[in-house]
Amino acid sequence: MSDTKAKLTLGDETYEFPVLSGTVGPDVIDIRSLYSKTGLFTYDPGFTSTAACDSAITYIDGDKGELLYRGYPIEQLADKSSYLEVCYLLLYGELPSKPELADFENRVTRHTMVHEQMHYFFRGFRRDAHPMAVVTGVVGAMAAFYHDSTDISDPMQREIASVRMVAKLPTIVAMAYKYSVGQPFVYPRNDLDYASNFLHMCFAVPAEEYKIDPVVAKAMDRIFTLHADHEQNASTSTVRLSGSSDANPFACIAAGVACLWGPAHGGANEAALNMLREIGTVDRIPEFIERAKDKNDPFRLMGFGHRVYKNYDPRAAVMQESAREVLELMGVENNPTLQVAQALEKIALEDPYFVDRKLYPNVDFYSGIILDAIGFPTSMFTAIFALSRTVGWIAQWKEMIADPQKKIGRPRQLYHGATTRDYVDIAQR
Repeated sequence: MSDTKAKLTLGDETYEFPVLSGTVGPDVIDIRSLYSKTGLFTYDPGFTSTAACDSAITYIDGDKGELLYRGYPIEQLADKSSYLEVCYLLLYGELPSKPELADFENRVTRHTMVHEQMHYFFRGFRRDAHPMAVVTGVVGAMAAFYHDSTDISDPMQREIASVRMVAKLPTIVAMAYKYSVGQPFVYPRNDLDYASNFLHMCFAVPAEEYKIDPVVAKAMDRIFTLHADHEQNASTSTVRLSGSSDANPFACIAAGVACLWGPAHGGANEAALNMLREIGTVDRIPEFIERAKDKNDPFRLMGFGHRVYKNYDPRAAVMQESAREVLELMGVENNPTLQVAQALEKIALEDPYFVDRKLYPNVDFYSGIILDAIGFPTSMFTAIFALSRTVGWIAQWKEMIADPQKKIGRPRQLYHGATTRDYVDIAQR
């Protein structure tokens, strides 16, 4: 706690509030006693100026374009680490030793199968259901299949539930994809790494062998890593708010999946790819660039700029490298959408209009390109995002459960409705 005090003057009265400091980032004014002292609340729609929790997991500096997982720059982790090593870091606070990582990988690998009865659960959905609708329902239903790990007061059960979700989400997401295309489910394989196993469950068929290209597996692993956590965003805050009521961990993660489904949150990479398809061909790019610059035109360039990052999205720089590797492998000669993406990226990085406004290509722009090149339909993009973010949600949920300051979430409101009035009998209305 800082020695500095914040002073609030209301009429003739002055009130003091402590100023709290973290290890890095802006100080915060502790207003927990505001209502008891003044009878007033603060008004902050979207909570954009409110710190709702203490956390030691992820830090973002939007002005610098910096993203840290437990203090480690995302660029270093994406370049040198693996997704499961990052999962261990987010869950336990430190990078694992070689034996610790081997043990964690083993635990995750041996939890990748789902309860066989869950196969029947999928059949209750329509074949044309959106994968996110399916994933939301199935993750929530995990509490019915794994009720031996729903007691949040038991640290061992919390640990088992955490590992189960990291392990089983790829299987569930792959099953949602297979169900949507009418193909048989493919069981997980313990001899494959996390990303390769997911690709195999999505694209293998019983009729022939599926060979996983290491370039594609590496790109998939990076997508998982770069989306693993992103501080107190809407879905993470949803998980924390759900968890504040002591709901079981599967219900909390299902709530996060549901929130992520919103197009303003998890659907950005899908929107970016749809925009590229709307443009259609390279020769039409100038037309859409002019439309983007026209304030009176509702068209927006999706996949450029970011609400938090006022500089280059650090995840985009890493994803750009993977995008080039995958496009080189897959080829873009016969894919107009990917040709448009490459040309649009070049213009956006050079055009003063975009450079001056710091409208750089963001992680959603590149991840959408990669997933499309690999062969995923756009309906799967947000489901893959949910799979990637699950470990971040779990880490944030575990941190909140262990926080001695934990309270059930209860935001306040500024009421604009009717004041007290008497009921009028229906015959007299």
